[in-house]
Amino acid sequence: MTRAVGALARATHPQPTLAVTAGAAALALATGRDGPGVAAVAVTVLASQLAVGWHNDWLDTERDAAAHRPDKPVARGEVSRRLVGWAAAVAAVVTVPLALLSGVPAALVATVGLGSALAYNWPLKFTPASPLPYLVSFGALPAFVVLGRPDGPAPPWWLVAAGATLGAGAHFANVLPDLDDDLRQGVRGLPQRLGRPASTAVAAGLVMAVSVLLTFGPAGPPPVAGLVALGAAAVILAVGGYWQWRRPRSRVAFRAVLVVALIDVGLLLLAGSLV
Repeated sequence: MTRAVGALARATHPQPTLAVTAGAAALALATGRDGPGVAAVAVTVLASQLAVGWHNDWLDTERDAAAHRPDKPVARGEVSRRLVGWAAAVAAVVTVPLALLSGVPAALVATVGLGSALAYNWPLKFTPASPLPYLVSFGALPAFVVLGRPDGPAPPWWLVAAGATLGAGAHFANVLPDLDDDLRQGVRGLPQRLGRPASTAVAAGLVMAVSVLLTFGPAGPPPVAGLVALGAAAVILAVGGYWQWRRPRSRVAFRAVLVVALIDVGLLLLAGSLV
């Protein structure tokens, strides 16, 4: 029993699940949500992330088994595929009433974000439209957080645009390590079709665009911290691109994109306090 529970937990894609949940809770705190409001955001996003992770492993069981993925407990037979499928369904259904704790408009946005993420798992992951669910779901996340505030303000365009752009950048960056395996298994989303060099360049451009949006989007003069972060992001991407050109087989550019994405998360929290 304990082993099955542990395997079920690992099938949630725990690292991105916890990262997105923690980021959403931090953004809720930065935008002025009170303690219960932050908790409502956290449990809603956690439930939706669980649903997406379990749904992904339920769908990909055969491909993961063929690839001998050691990090996939469903494919390794450590937990039944049926149990994971039911867990995904329950988590998806529970997301809606949890989202209603933040109000009806916020719940509608959260439901759209969940549906979009599930649509990535199937069928959009295999099509040139694969970035679309990331744009929609990550754009919906800050909108959900802001709409759930007691005054229910409309989320600023630049915050939603930054979330959407960060999501698209994360999609291109996340695919890079497994791009060759994906192609062998017939996964041909937009990054796989573009190839590694082009997808790396697109990811770098997107995370840089997020830095620009979060620095110059809010009203008033850009904060000094934002300008410093923007400059750091430009330098990191330039250095990463140069070393990638010098050493094409390295993963320096990929790591540079990840570092700038972390800078963008910090800028997102800073900008959230200005909403």
